[in-house]
Amino acid sequence: MSKYSMHLLVCGGTGCKSQESDNIAEKLKKELLKQGLEDTVQVIMTGCFGFCEKGPIVKVMPDNTFYTRVKPEDAEEIVEEHVIKGRRVERLLYTDPETKAHVEDSKHMGFYKKQLRIALRNCGVIDPEIIDEYIARDGYSALGEVLDKQTPEETIELMKASGLRGRGGAGFPAGLKWDFARKNEADQKYVVCNADEGDPGAFMDRSILEGDPHSVLEAMAIVGRCIGADMGYIYIRAEYPLAISRLKIAIAQAREYGLLGKDILGSGFNFDIDLKYGAGAFVCGEETALIHSMEGDRGEPTLKPPFPAESGYMGKPTNVNNVETLANVPVIILKGADWFSSIGTESSKGTKVFALAGKINNVGLIEVPMGTTLREVIFEIGGGIKDGKKFKAVQTGGPSGGCLTEKHLDTPIDYENLVANGSMMGSGGMIVMDEDDCMVSIARFYLDFTVEESCGKCAPCRIGNKRLHELLQRICEGKGEESDLLRLRNLGEVIKDTSLCGLGQSSPNPVLSTMDNFYDEYLSHVVDKKCTSGVCTDLLEYFIVEENCIGCTACARACPVGCISGERKEPHLINPDTCIKCGACMEKCKFDAVILK
Repeated sequence: MSKYSMHLLVCGGTGCKSQESDNIAEKLKKELLKQGLEDTVQVIMTGCFGFCEKGPIVKVMPDNTFYTRVKPEDAEEIVEEHVIKGRRVERLLYTDPETKAHVEDSKHMGFYKKQLRIALRNCGVIDPEIIDEYIARDGYSALGEVLDKQTPEETIELMKASGLRGRGGAGFPAGLKWDFARKNEADQKYVVCNADEGDPGAFMDRSILEGDPHSVLEAMAIVGRCIGADMGYIYIRAEYPLAISRLKIAIAQAREYGLLGKDILGSGFNFDIDLKYGAGAFVCGEETALIHSMEGDRGEPTLKPPFPAESGYMGKPTNVNNVETLANVPVIILKGADWFSSIGTESSKGTKVFALAGKINNVGLIEVPMGTTLREVIFEIGGGIKDGKKFKAVQTGGPSGGCLTEKHLDTPIDYENLVANGSMMGSGGMIVMDEDDCMVSIARFYLDFTVEESCGKCAPCRIGNKRLHELLQRICEGKGEESDLLRLRNLGEVIKDTSLCGLGQSSPNPVLSTMDNFYDEYLSHVVDKKCTSGVCTDLLEYFIVEENCIGCTACARACPVGCISGERKEPHLINPDTCIKCGACMEKCKFDAVILK
């Protein structure tokens, strides 16, 4: 590595790959070869940089220049101008939306300023397909520390002291979970990594596995040592081909280096890892459903106890942690419990990774200390709302979470605060909505997902959510009654109280939270039969403004059902009883005569 004086880091995450980052890397290599620089400048495909909105990204090291929205045809200019002449390509630099000035490196970008990357520490920094690069950044040092200098009990106590909680949604203390699994005696135990990321808009775990797979493998080996397991499984969605490919490469490399398999580092400890594939069922994010799926059965949850730590995979004690939780483990071992617990809040230690999506300028993957406010995330890191629109709500926790409003913007992000305000941490999805979004329609969207993803085992979830969705559908179609609002709330509370697993217990959250915060919108739908955001088309009516209509007949000719009448050069009329609200008339009108009310 020392022979290279410059490195060109190209984002190799799924998002950037879909925008030809592979081609960019190849073009850069060809240009370097053409200039005879292949031995002094290295092109590296990394994992996700996080700033997905501005991808594909190329980062030049050591000067830390950050190029955004790079295209394959830009490769020649980057090599000729930056690599050879030492001049930055100004047009590819990030432009600060407030100052309109070019920002040369990521450290001075609003998107990165308030981030603290622990779980994402190696993403966008190393080539995930080369184990030596992970090792060069203290990779597998934590495993060596655990095997050489710590007893399993000491490691577990360190994890307890760190305050690391499960990042999959429940927030259960990781060290305590390991302790339960260790204390249950058995001839065989298992470590399972939950990589079944099924939330709409979520890509945290995928990005970690694509950008830093060895951190998860190392952590699983550490867990295995602590609980007395010699086998681990990564349960991953089959729809993540890039993550799967890089995991396979990482596992093979770790075995070759003696970091997985028999007698790891000469310690006498045996541990190996294999992959299990899921079909993308949201319910399989629940640990008992996940285990049943791994065993070849239906992905259905079961009542606890017994917990997986007592009877899990194949009836043996099993520890289940999600990807992000595990990614924190090696660095906690190396830097200590006090270091990690000094970050975050009193009850929620460390950082949290969020997939920031929706009506926001800086869509991407972020990692912030617990206790960071929603306002900081949305308006400073996220860059505010697209097109200067007004912020309306943010959905945290995916389909299981709730919608938080402007009054919640100064809420510190941690497990307890989000729950207290009617939402939840969840796995880390964060979808931002603006003034054009209808909150009734949003609630219906999430119920669409929940109904589809329910395993159907318990009646409250299987039937209750279906009825809940039907009520929302009626309201959005203008057929709802005021009494339906009481039914919505009562049914939602019953489903929460009586469902078998976390999916059903949290599924009414989007409905209940939007009713709490946007009750006026629900009333408008059922009393006034109006959708103030103009989203629910069944509640909209098209009108022709008489003074603007010149009688050109363009609207009438475009109407597929013939509901527009009027003489040529005379104002026309729309029959609301036969109008199917397709919008063809508004599209064709050149005089702004057709409006929606």
